[in-house]
Amino acid sequence: MEMLPKMNLKELEDKLAKGNYVLFFTADWCPDCRFIKPAMPEIEQEFSDYTFIQVDRDENIDLCQEMMVMGIPSFIVYENGQEADRFVNKDRKTKKEVEDFLTAVN
Repeated sequence: MEMLPKMNLKELEDKLAKGNYVLFFTADWCPDCRFIKPAMPEIEQEFSDYTFIQVDRDENIDLCQEMMVMGIPSFIVYENGQEADRFVNKDRKTKKEVEDFLTAVN
C-alpha cells in the first residue's frame, strides 16, 4: 500500500484526478487502526480495481481537518477525482464492515 506523503487537499485532489482510490486514514498509536491493518492486504486484493493509499493522520493532520476526517481508522473512496463515499468515524472497523462499505460503493 502506498504511503501518502505530507500534502494539502489541492495536491491530493490533483493526485487523485484520474483512477479509483481508497484512502485509509490511520495512525501508529491507534489501537483500532492496528486491529484492521492485518486485514488490509486481503481487502486490497479483493478490491484490486482501487489503488489503496495509507494516510498517516499525524503526518497529514491539516489534510485530515480539511477533509473533515475526525476519527480513525477511516476510509474515503475517490473515483476519477470525485469523492464517491466515505466510511468515517472513530469506531473500530472489522474486515467485513470495510468490505461491505467498498462493495456498496461499487
